[in-house]
Formats: sequence, C-alpha cells, structure tokens
Amino acid sequence: MNTNDTPSPPRIPRAVIILGIVSLFTDMASEMLYPVAPLYLTGVLGASMVLLGVLEGVAEGIGGFLKGYFGAVSDRTGTRAPFVRLGYSLSALSKPLPGVWGTVAGVVTGRVADRFGKGIRSAPRDALLSGYAPKGGQGRVFGFHRAMDTAGAVVGPVVALIFLAYYPGQFRTLFLLAFIPSVIAAASTFFVADAKFEPVPSKRYSPFSVFAYWKEAPAEYRRVVIGLTLFSVVNSSDVFLILRARASGFSDAGAIGGYVLYNTVFALGAYPLGVLSDRLGKRAVLTGGLAVYALVYLGFAFLTNGWQAWPLFAAYGVYAAATEGVAKAWIAELVPNEKRGTAIGLQTMLASFGALAASSIAGILWEYVDRRAPFLLATAGALGAFFLLAGIRSAKQE
Repeated sequence: MNTNDTPSPPRIPRAVIILGIVSLFTDMASEMLYPVAPLYLTGVLGASMVLLGVLEGVAEGIGGFLKGYFGAVSDRTGTRAPFVRLGYSLSALSKPLPGVWGTVAGVVTGRVADRFGKGIRSAPRDALLSGYAPKGGQGRVFGFHRAMDTAGAVVGPVVALIFLAYYPGQFRTLFLLAFIPSVIAAASTFFVADAKFEPVPSKRYSPFSVFAYWKEAPAEYRRVVIGLTLFSVVNSSDVFLILRARASGFSDAGAIGGYVLYNTVFALGAYPLGVLSDRLGKRAVLTGGLAVYALVYLGFAFLTNGWQAWPLFAAYGVYAAATEGVAKAWIAELVPNEKRGTAIGLQTMLASFGALAASSIAGILWEYVDRRAPFLLATAGALGAFFLLAGIRSAKQE
C-alpha cells in the first residue's frame, strides 16, 4: 500500500519518448554543423556577416511559412505522423550537401533544405506531442521533448569539437558525418503512431488559409501570439552569440564550447521548468525566461573579455529552458486538440517571419553600425515582450 498521499506524476507516453529520441539524433546532427557553419562560411568561404544574417533569416522564414501551412493541413487531414516522417527525412538528406558541394551555394542550399524539412514536420509533431500529453501535463511533455532535443544539441558540438581537434579545418568531412545520426532519426519516426482526433471539416488548403484561424481563435491565444511575435522580431540567430564570443577573444573551439554549455543547461533545465510551468502557470515561467534573456543580451552587448561569455552562455540556457517548450505548452492549453496543428503552426510561422527580420537586421547592424547594436535591440525587444505577456490574465494561468 502506498502511504504517500502525493499523486505520482503521469508517465511519459511511449510515442513522446520515441519522438524525443528522434529529436535527440536530429539535433545531434544539426548541432554538429550549426556552430561550425558560420565559421566555415565566414572563415573558409569568405562570406560576409550580412550574407550570414540574410541566410539565417531567409532559412527561418521559409521554415516558418511551412510550419503554418502544414500545421493547418495536418488538422484538416486528421493525421500528423506522415508529415513528421517526411520532414525528418528531408532534413536528413540535406545534412551532407555542403560536404559534397563545398561552396557558399552548397551551404545555402543545405541550410534551406533543412529548414524545409523542419517546416513540414514541426507543427504536426508538436500537435502530436500535445495529443499524447496527459491532462495537466502539457508542460511536462514539452519539457521532456525539449530536454531530449537539446541533449542532442550538447552531443553534436562535442562531437564536432573532438573531430576538429584531430582533423583541423576538415569542415566538409564533418558535414558528411552528420548524415549518420540524421538517418537514424528519420528511420525512428516510422515507429510513431498517430494520436487519434477528428479532422477539421474544411477543404481549404491554400498557402495562406492558416491565417483564417486568427479570427476564430481565443482572445488569450491572440495576445500570447502577439507577445511571442514581438519578441521574435528582435531574437536573432544564436550564431551572433557565437561570433560575438569569438570577437571578444574566444577561439573557434571556445566559441563552440560556450554553445555546448548553453545547450547543456538548456537540456538539464527544460524538463523541471516544464513541470514547474504545469504547477505555477505558463505565463510566470515564460516571462521569467524573457527577463533572463534581456540580461544575457545586455551582457553580450558589453562583453570585453572572453571569460565573461561563459556565465552568459549558461544563463542563456536557463532562458531557453523556460520559454521554448513552455510557449508551445501554453498554446496547446488554449485550443482544442483538432486545432492545435493550426494554432501552433500559425504562432511558429509568425515567429519565423520575425526571425527573418531579426537575423537580417542583426547582420546589418553588426556590419554597418556597431557590434553591440544587435544585442541592445534584442534587450529592448525582450523587455517589451515581457511586459506584454506579463499583463495577460487568465484563470488557466493563475
């Protein structure tokens, strides 16, 4: 007999565990390359910071548009898993492309193809995750998934660091090696079954039909999306943190190491902060993360020595753990299951459009104004989003 009156936490469903494994291997492959790609582009291929910013912005913009579209399509077809399989498979095929085609065009094509895959799978996968979440456990499920996803983001750069330590400058070979974990991830998606739900009775499949949901969406959903979109407009790619650390005295290995530290803290914090958001409310945890973000970017703006980046990278992991999964869990609580693909897809689409602007603006500010300018802009934007989201009142969040 169990004498403990405290109910045991619900178990993580098998499908959620498999999707976590898929994300672990996918992020391992992606993060073997993500912190290396800007060093390869700017250091080996001679690309400018403007090109880097535009590339990151365009890639995110394309992926974001597809997130909204395929999220809505998954609601209308009554199925999620096929989109998950297709998206992960396309991303797997994109990984070795820069290694085979070692030019700026090869890197750009590979990055865009990877974002295509992410755009196809992301909203259907997140809706699938929310469909398997037990009642009151959205934060727990999304926190677990983000923890697994980010664990891959820890392993990937470590593998890259070890490889480059033995084979300095062999970036093209690293792109080829990243194909291995990405294939494992794509194959694992075929072990995930759909969570049953009634499809939305609509035959509209036009690219912009996802925007029609805005009019019928709950008012709180719209306020949350506005706040998150505002933040996305200033939240530029993480590659700028890596390059800022290198400019302050980090070696290439040190800059990648800082990124590993960030992902380690993120992986360790995502699940407990997801659980905490189920208890305290999504608003409280997410806005706390935005406050940490503002402090981190302010710190990067005035970075003078390389060692100062270490605590900032660690704090950046706390911000990510408190926001990325929690934002999706908050949205999942606000809409019915059969609308979650559309709701999550629309939010991530708008956020990716914001990222298109953010990374492009950051590259221009870095190149033509001052290296501190992108970070000061991000600090101000994060504070604006903090106050907007903190002002939302809901019985579900109190």
